[in-house]
Amino acid sequence: MVDAHLLDDLLESCKSGERRAQERLYLLLAPQLYGLCIRYASDANDAQETLQVGFIKIFKSISSFRTEGSFEGWARRVMVNTAIESYNKRKVSRVLLDLNALKDFEGSFFEMEGLEVQDLLKIIHGLPQGFRMVFNMFAIEGYSHKEIAEALGISEGTSKSQLSRARGWLKEKIKVMEGEVYGDIRR
Repeated sequence: MVDAHLLDDLLESCKSGERRAQERLYLLLAPQLYGLCIRYASDANDAQETLQVGFIKIFKSISSFRTEGSFEGWARRVMVNTAIESYNKRKVSRVLLDLNALKDFEGSFFEMEGLEVQDLLKIIHGLPQGFRMVFNMFAIEGYSHKEIAEALGISEGTSKSQLSRARGWLKEKIKVMEGEVYGDIRR
């Protein structure tokens, strides 16, 4: 959490176009916003590009920020929207994944003992792109399926299906990773 008085001062200076204040604000928020970008990007370069474009948008529209909510929340929303726009631009085709070609993973109980946050992030980043977008938007950012459908140009049913498939895919990958951590003691 950023000190409120420091942030207020930085915001006022940024609204006046002061480059030094923009640099300080960037350094203050970039690490957490980069973490958001990497979840949506296909690689580190895409994440860095999304972060840069997002900050340009933040600085261009900072005067429209109203103090009704937190600035960090507003900046996060700008960055999520930038990541979604970047994803939509990268998409060669509007066709997401051919869900019928994928193995249907039945939900089964699994534990995540022994897995670190880094491991989980690596698994999430390994999700097929369409799954990852829906999973991030729904499970992490809190978007509704209707909002996801509108943002990605898909139906609500496709959003729900992609989320279900993402969860199944994640469960399977976590089981595999647990097997690597503990050895396969279930046999």
